[in-house]
This record gives sequence, structure tokens and C-alpha cells, in this order.
Amino acid sequence: FVADKNKTLYLIKQHLNLFTTDNLNNSYLVNGEELIKYNPAGKQLLKYSNKRFGNITTIDATNALKVLLYYKDFQQIVFIDNQLSQNGDMISLETLGYEQTDLVCSSFNNSFWIYNKQTVELVRFNENSQQIAKTGNLKQLLQAELKPEFMLESNSYLYLNCPDIGIYVFDMYGTFNKIISLKNIHSFQVFDNVLYFYKEGKFCSYDTKAFEEKCMSYSDSLNKKIRIEKDRLFIQYSDSIVVMENLPK
Repeated sequence: FVADKNKTLYLIKQHLNLFTTDNLNNSYLVNGEELIKYNPAGKQLLKYSNKRFGNITTIDATNALKVLLYYKDFQQIVFIDNQLSQNGDMISLETLGYEQTDLVCSSFNNSFWIYNKQTVELVRFNENSQQIAKTGNLKQLLQAELKPEFMLESNSYLYLNCPDIGIYVFDMYGTFNKIISLKNIHSFQVFDNVLYFYKEGKFCSYDTKAFEEKCMSYSDSLNKKIRIEKDRLFIQYSDSIVVMENLPK
């Protein structure tokens, strides 16, 4: 997995609120309303900003050719291409009838998911912003008080993270599949059947088929978030991103 002895490849000095990566080893740093894209060598490539809608609250680069940005304060979604040019019109969730949307993430076939707090449901829209799947009221369905903080789609499943309960998993039609009992996690990635996450000074992986969790201690507790892409390890601090080799297990 990873270790303290990993070789540092480069450092990006930049104040940031959010960051993510794509499967091409590009990194995306968000500082308020501005998005900056860096290539796999750590060189700044492009910038994007839209001053009309305030700060970017979510970025999802699952599809490197169609990156999702969400402006929660204005309930607006914009998709941008790999040159950080806007791809299509802004999507107003209020216009679609969803005024209290907390979470948004990308879905396959250029579609997207939302979690709406007012209706307590997950809804999937296609690339034309037409509703194609929904869960109904999750509080009633799951008999639980949900306080989700994060969600992502991977391998045709949607993962909805509620740190005080665990991770709820749904299929592409919004049908509840299972709950993964991992608590107090605030972000994660999914590759095949394995979740990767960081908590309490440890890198961990959880195999959802074997129900096996493995963790390795990491001496630096000052970082905010960690991402893995192929042979790279991206570590977020308040004023920088450190990119290291990801050593084989």
C-alpha cells in the first residue's frame, strides 16, 4: 500500500479548500471560486473561475473529459472539459425542483446524482438533466436519520457516506444494496471492490467482498486528505499538495 519511505515526486504550493485527481494523474486544486489544474509533473496548466456563483463546494473528476463542479450556495452545477472550458449550460437544481441539495457527484454516461435534504432522497439525472432514477424518502426506507457528507459513484454503484452510521450503497436505479460499517470516515475512493481511506493517522483499505480491513500507520497527522491514482499518492495540506510514489504492497 503506502509507507513513510515513499519518494516525494513534487510539491505544489497553493492555498486550497478542496482538491481532487483524475486517472491520468492530473490534480485539481480549488481555492474559493478558482480551480487550477496541474499536469502529472506538477506544472500548472489551466485556471477556471465563475464569479457569479461564489465558491466551488464540490469537484468530481471521475471523468477527466467532463469534470463536475457544484456551487452549493446557488444550487448550480457546471461541467467543464479537459481544457477547463464550460461544457454545456449551467444546471440550476432549483429550476429542476430541488432547492436544498447538499451533495452532487458524477455518474456514468455523462449523468449525475444529487442528494436532496428536503426530500431526503437520491436522484439521478441524465446528460439532458432529465430524472432517470430516484430512491424515494431514505429516512423511511432505511429507518435512519441520515447526515451524509460525501458521495461518489464507482463500478455502477453509488456510495453515500454518513460518518456516524457507515456507507450506504445503491445501484444505478437507486435501489438500496447494502451498508458498509465503516464509521468516522470523511472521504474515500473505490477501486474494484476495495475502499481506500485515511483516518486517525492511518492509511486503510477495506475489501467489501472479503470484509477485510488493513491499515498502515502514517506519522504525519497534519494532512487533510489523501488520494491514490495508479502509482501516485496525493497528500493535501492547508497550503500545498505533496505528490509521492505509491509503493506496491
